[in-house]
Amino acid sequence: MMPRSNVLTICLLLGTACWLSAADASGDWPVPSGVGGMHYSPLSQINRDNVAKLQRAWQFDSHDEFEGSEIECNPVMLDGVLYATTPRLRVVALDAASGKLLWSFDAHPDRKTKQKQRNRGLVYWGSGSERRIFVGIDSYIYALNAATGKPEESFGEKGRIDLHTGLGPQAQHLTVQATSPGVVYRDLLIQGTLVAEDLPAAPGHIRAFDVRTGKLRWTFHTIPAPGEFGYETWPKGAWQRIGGANSWAGLTLDEKRGLVFAPTGSASFDFYGANRLGDNLFANCLIALNASTGERVWHFQFVHHDLWDRDLPSAPTLVQVKRDGRDIDAVAQITKNGFIWLFERDNGKPLVPYREFDAPATDVDGEKTAAKQVLPTEPPPFARQQVTLDMLTNRTPQAHAAAVEQFHKLRIGPQFTPPSFQGTVVFPGFDGGGEWGGAAWDPETGLFYVNSNEMAWILRLVPRVVAGAPISAAGLYRQNCSGCHRLDRKGSPPEFPSLVDIGAKMPREQILGMVEHGGGRMPGFGQLGKSVVDAMADYIITGKDVPVEGVERRPTSSPLLKYGIDGYNRWLDPDGYPAIAPPWGTLNAIDLNSGKYSWKIPFGEYPELAAKGLHDTGSENYGGGVVTAGGLLFIAATNHDHKLHAFDKSTGKLLWETTLPASGNATPSVYQVNGREYVVIAAGGGKGGEKSGGSYTAFALPPE
Repeated sequence: MMPRSNVLTICLLLGTACWLSAADASGDWPVPSGVGGMHYSPLSQINRDNVAKLQRAWQFDSHDEFEGSEIECNPVMLDGVLYATTPRLRVVALDAASGKLLWSFDAHPDRKTKQKQRNRGLVYWGSGSERRIFVGIDSYIYALNAATGKPEESFGEKGRIDLHTGLGPQAQHLTVQATSPGVVYRDLLIQGTLVAEDLPAAPGHIRAFDVRTGKLRWTFHTIPAPGEFGYETWPKGAWQRIGGANSWAGLTLDEKRGLVFAPTGSASFDFYGANRLGDNLFANCLIALNASTGERVWHFQFVHHDLWDRDLPSAPTLVQVKRDGRDIDAVAQITKNGFIWLFERDNGKPLVPYREFDAPATDVDGEKTAAKQVLPTEPPPFARQQVTLDMLTNRTPQAHAAAVEQFHKLRIGPQFTPPSFQGTVVFPGFDGGGEWGGAAWDPETGLFYVNSNEMAWILRLVPRVVAGAPISAAGLYRQNCSGCHRLDRKGSPPEFPSLVDIGAKMPREQILGMVEHGGGRMPGFGQLGKSVVDAMADYIITGKDVPVEGVERRPTSSPLLKYGIDGYNRWLDPDGYPAIAPPWGTLNAIDLNSGKYSWKIPFGEYPELAAKGLHDTGSENYGGGVVTAGGLLFIAATNHDHKLHAFDKSTGKLLWETTLPASGNATPSVYQVNGREYVVIAAGGGKGGEKSGGSYTAFALPPE
């Protein structure tokens, strides 16, 4: 009998309708976010009429959680086995009907310290008798035997490949990780990466590796080399010294066409680009690549010369829309500033009207903003676009007065208002609007579902180097670390953790290693020399300033950049709530054919405010939803109430909800085993000051 995964592949080549019947027959959830990034399940055993009867079927507790840890994984399920990751990035295989642990793989069984790592899913590949799971851990991709969890020795070096492969000598000691899963096309694993957001940073090139051997098969340069398309949009030689333009959010495969769609982020450094003047292709682009060769088929750039961290926040969604009486295969991309863009898959023709306009000019020395930017004119944005005086919080008179006072001190304007020294309000904020959970599309109704944040952030530029100042540990920290972790070392959790008392949580050797080599978004500083690394590590641990001797070069990680930022700062009132009026998060259903909203509701709330009668405020939310043929939209995502919700997909009416062990900042998976349908969600918490968790919980109807 042919394996289900192969049946699925054949049906994908024949078209969507065949896939629906194949997925319905198997009940599998074979790829993260669903086939085509649709977040759609054709299962209907759980439906509008019976969803209120849902009960917990099983719960797997990893016991891997620690303060600040998360699980963002959307697990895959094939042939009755669920594959997922834990907060410490163990890989686990569970019996999908019972939650029983079948095997576990730990890349660092002897690691004694708890180091936060992020993972949003795994990749499954099968051919003949071979079955493999691919997962990103640290700077590696591991290939694991799907039956045993043991590394496949034939893949790379003893079962893993180094993600620095093919990035050039300048990137070999810089941060490169795969926090979002890649996609498999035939015998290729196609992968994007996370790199540092400040310099020095590795380039965000997109690469394909042989699924059996790990050999590099092709590379698409997101920062073009001489002679390549787009090279002229950068300063000469930028490809050798500037990083970023990476596809960290994940990729989407159109297997029928042999196309992979790659959304990219901004070039490093995110907020001051005097060293990268120009439009900076292929940063902030959706790129359609030939999945076999890596050749560019088409691209569209959403932000020219990004200075606002306007990365494309999620993998795009394959959809079908009607235009002028015909069905068009399209790809939909959401953005941090709250828009939905649609393109024909074959040629990149925009299917939404948009305007090009003169963008505001910067007054920051050395910088040059792009003269033009673009925004769609429909559908309407799913997030508010500019903070105004009448939008400020009225939660209490004191909170309102504080917000008004700050409003008059900040630079506030429309989209693409440049960064400033006084502080520019970025709204929606650095996390969106749209975020990495992505959107869901219902092929039955054409409705497109997207959850959104509505948080204002403050972007303030500050000098990196004070001319003539003596070199000291505090000065090094200010120049290289305070942009993320703030001058007071308290950070902007959870993305940029507090460093206060970090010496009690990590040994000095580990802190030294992170300062030298970096990790996640953080660049490494080893190129500045041992005395600098030692001084920075000691200041991070103790907060005590001392002179630094023996520094022969300019002690900053970004020698060409005059300015950094004073931290990643949400605009909050004195009590820690958003400084703008609700909704602070929304859930939206948009008809992609008409461009009209079917429904829109506040999404999430703060339990302590609800207890005082302030309901339906919305809240920040991370993770996507899944829409089903049973008429439901399942989504957790909300930071503070720890809820998993089931909404009527047609009306937005809440039909069922339950409280999870921790907030479910992930996307659910929907599957069927032995004739029973399940909804499973990771409850990892750890965002917005909430407790961390380490469990997966599955729900199903009571047995008959």
